[in-house]
Amino acid sequence: MTVQIDHALEEIRRFRPSPEFAANAVADAGLAEAAQADRLGFWADQSRELLQWEKPFTKTLDWSNPPFAKWFEDGELNVAVNCLDRHVEAGNGDRVALHWVGEPGDTRDITYAELTDEVKRAANVLTELGVGSGDRVAIYLPMIPEAVVSMLAVARIGAIHSVVFGGFSADSLASRIDDAEASLVITADGGYRKGKVFPLKPVVDEAIGKSVAGSVKNVLVVRRGENEVAWNDRDLWWHDTVGAASNEHEAESFEAEHPLFILYTSGTTGKPKGILHTSGGYLTQAAFTHKNVFDLHPETDVYWCTADIGWITGHSYVVYGPLANGATQVLYEGTPDTPHPGRWWEIIEKYRVSIFYTAPTAIRSFMKAGRHIPQAFNLRSLRLLGSVGEPINPEAWIWYRHVIGGGSIPVVDTWWQTETGAIMISALPGITDLKPGSAQVAIPGVSIDILSDDGTPVEGVDGGLLVVTEPWPSMLRGIWGDPERFKETYWEKFGDKYFAGDGARRDEDGDIWLLGRVDDVMNVSGHRLSTAEIESSLVAHPWTAEAAVVGAADETTGQAVVAFVILKASQAERVTDLAAASDELRKHVATQIGAIARPRQVFIVNELPKTRSGKIMRRLLRDLAEGRDIGDTTTLADTSIMQTISDQVK
Repeated sequence: MTVQIDHALEEIRRFRPSPEFAANAVADAGLAEAAQADRLGFWADQSRELLQWEKPFTKTLDWSNPPFAKWFEDGELNVAVNCLDRHVEAGNGDRVALHWVGEPGDTRDITYAELTDEVKRAANVLTELGVGSGDRVAIYLPMIPEAVVSMLAVARIGAIHSVVFGGFSADSLASRIDDAEASLVITADGGYRKGKVFPLKPVVDEAIGKSVAGSVKNVLVVRRGENEVAWNDRDLWWHDTVGAASNEHEAESFEAEHPLFILYTSGTTGKPKGILHTSGGYLTQAAFTHKNVFDLHPETDVYWCTADIGWITGHSYVVYGPLANGATQVLYEGTPDTPHPGRWWEIIEKYRVSIFYTAPTAIRSFMKAGRHIPQAFNLRSLRLLGSVGEPINPEAWIWYRHVIGGGSIPVVDTWWQTETGAIMISALPGITDLKPGSAQVAIPGVSIDILSDDGTPVEGVDGGLLVVTEPWPSMLRGIWGDPERFKETYWEKFGDKYFAGDGARRDEDGDIWLLGRVDDVMNVSGHRLSTAEIESSLVAHPWTAEAAVVGAADETTGQAVVAFVILKASQAERVTDLAAASDELRKHVATQIGAIARPRQVFIVNELPKTRSGKIMRRLLRDLAEGRDIGDTTTLADTSIMQTISDQVK
C-alpha cells in the first residue's frame, strides 16, 4: 500500500488569532499541558466538569481487553438529562435551544424548557409502546425538531437509536432495520427538499415489507408534508400520541458504558457496519470538543452546523455536543439553494449566527456560484467558521475565510470519523496559528501518529497511514453484533493501534495534512460510500455481468462515483444506446442505495483490467476516470486491455 503525497498541498500562509479573539478564547494552552502531564486525569476532569453524573465514576479507563475500551464504567448518568433537564434546573429554561427553519419558510423557536417537555412526552409514548432499555429504534426523519426530540427520547429511556439518513432507499433502510432488529420506526409522511415534498412513510412501508427480521411492531409518523400515506394497523400519528402524552417523566440513570446509538457506515466488504457508541465517554468528548474547537460562549453565541442528523456530524455536533453545552443553535430542513441560492446566508443574517460549521463540498459550490451571493447579506455576526467531512483545499479555505468570514475570523478544519465519535484533529482557535488546508494538531488528550505500511513511525516531513495510538473517550465500542469484524477492520493491521483508513502527512511544523482514503471507501460530499456496495448494486441489475467502481477526484464533491460495467453477453447485443443504458444503471444505483451513491458516470466496456490472479486493478481505472496518463500495467494479465478500455471511454 502506498500513500501519494501531493506537494501541491503546501501552503505557506499562516493566520495568527487576533489579540481580541485570543483574549476571550475558551481554550488555552493549559489544556494541552494538562493532557500531556496526565492524559487519563485530564479526561476525568473534563468529564466531571462538563457532565452531570448521578453516580460519580471512580475509574477512568479500563483497557484490559483491547480493543474493547470502557470509560468511566462505574459511573451513571442520563444523556438526555445532561442535554436538557439540568439546563432548565439551572435557570436556563427560557434560553432558545433550537431556531428551526423549514424549507418552505415556516419557523419555530424552541426553548430548553419546551424541548425538555416534548422529549418527556415522547419518552412516555415510547414506554407505552413497549420500548425499553436496550431496545433499538430506527429513526428516518427530515431535519425537523421531532428528529432531535426522537433521539433524546430514545436516549432518555435507555433504548438505542439507529438514525438512517432520509435519502437512503427502502433496501438500505431494511438492511439497517434487520441488522439492529429495530422494534419501532419513527418517520414522517414526508419532508421538504428542493421545493418539493419527498415521501418517507412509503419508503418505510416498503422497507418493512422487505425486512426479514420481522422485528418492527409500530411506526410512529410525524405529519410534516401533508401528503397522503397508506395506513396500517401498526401506524400511529405523532400528534395523536406525543401531543396527548404527559410531560411528567422521571429519568433513570444508566451506566456510562450503556449503548447510546448504532450508526451505519459503509464498509469495504459492501455490508454496512453498525458502529456502536456508548454514553459517558462519547458525551464527554462531544461536549469537550464542541466547547473548545468552536470557542462556544453559550450565553451569547448562535451556533449552526449544517449536517443532517443521519450522519455522525449531526449526532455529535447538532444534537449531543451543543445541547450538552446549553447552546442556542439553528436547525434547517432544506437545501442551501432553495428557494434561492442565498438561503443559508439569509438564515445567518436573520438569526445572527456566530459559529458556522459546514462541509468543503458546500463551500466549493458557493465558490462556483460567485461571491456576489453571500455578499448581498450581512454576515458580520460570524466570528468562527468550521469545516468537516473531507480535507479542505487551501483555495476553498481562503475563500471561506475571506468571503464568508470577512477576512479576519478563524477557520477550524476538523478531522474525525463515525468511528471516532468526536473531533480528533483540529486547530484550537485562540491558540493555534491557522494553516489553510491542514487539519493541524491532535485534540488535547488524543494521541495521533503516522506510520509506514510496516508499522514504523514516519519521521520528519513525510506521509503514511494515520493511526490513533491510545484509546479515547468517544471511540466506537464495536460493530453491532460482530466483534470479530470490529477487530479485523480497525485493529488487525497495527495490533494495538486504531487504523483510520486515511493517509496523512506531517509537514515541517509537525502539522497534519489529510490525504484521503487508502481503502475502497470513497468520500463523496463528506459521505462515506463503499465501492463494494455500489458494485454489488450494479451487478444486481439484470443487464450487468461485472462492475468496478472507483472514486475519482471531483471539483465540487471531493470525490465522485465512476463505474465501469461489462454487460452480460445475452444483453450486449440488445443494448444499442449506451448513453441510455448508462443512465438506466445510474438510476438503478440511486434507487437501490440512495441518490448520494448515484454514479457521476457509468462506462460500458468489454473488459476490466485484471492481474493474473484475477484482481481488478482499480488504480488504473482511477487514472482513466481522472484523465491522467495510465500508470504501470505490467502486472495485468493482458497489458493491451487498458488501451481498449481507454478507446471505449473516449
